Amino acid sequence: MKQSKRTKEITRLVDKAKEYTVEEAVDKIKETAKAKFDETIDIAIRLGVDPRHADQAIRGTVSLPHGIGKTVRVLVLARQAQKQDEARQAAADHVGFDEYIKKLQEGWSDIDVIVATPDVMADVGRLGKVLGPKGLMPNPKSGTVTQDVAKAVTEIKAGKIEFRVDKAGNLHSVVGKASFDKQKLVDNVNSFLAAVNRLKPASAKGQYIKNIAISTTMGPAIKIDKSLAAGVH
Repeated sequence: MKQSKRTKEITRLVDKAKEYTVEEAVDKIKETAKAKFDETIDIAIRLGVDPRHADQAIRGTVSLPHGIGKTVRVLVLARQAQKQDEARQAAADHVGFDEYIKKLQEGWSDIDVIVATPDVMADVGRLGKVLGPKGLMPNPKSGTVTQDVAKAVTEIKAGKIEFRVDKAGNLHSVVGKASFDKQKLVDNVNSFLAAVNRLKPASAKGQYIKNIAISTTMGPAIKIDKSLAAGVH
């Protein structure tokens, strides 16, 4: 497939064999973000875990210090009027129960995160086949099944994200936008790496973090020195 002039130019800026420091990788990200829109910055990590074992199915949350550069749309599912009021005061985008259960069943998914109170999870759980594949199922481990809906909404709006390992042992997440200044991107990447490090299972054998790379929406992957990740706290 023929490469465009832009692709050739930005590819030449990156040494594919080199593993950069986080600061160097972010510098390269800023150099290669040449699209006409504000590109999203993604991080991909290959872990030395076997997700078939429950204790190695890495899953967690992290509050990125500078957010991800987009407005996160939050739906709060709650029956109690008090909880609904708390969610609205915390700036949830959608709040309710019966009408949203019906909309979700019909395939509506114009949201990024669902927060639910524990008492409605018996009903929400029946939507597993609809919400699961979209990554929208509320979960206590990620803080999206809670009585404190206001706190959950506030944290999510401020930059709290959820991540989980896939069947192949990979983690993917957004860590910001190309328009962020260098230090904000460095802070976000380091915060994400620290969160992943904290979840290292005792049963995992060998090297925990095998590969790390960040990239823009339209740009090449830029490797990060995996040995440095272990020192991020």
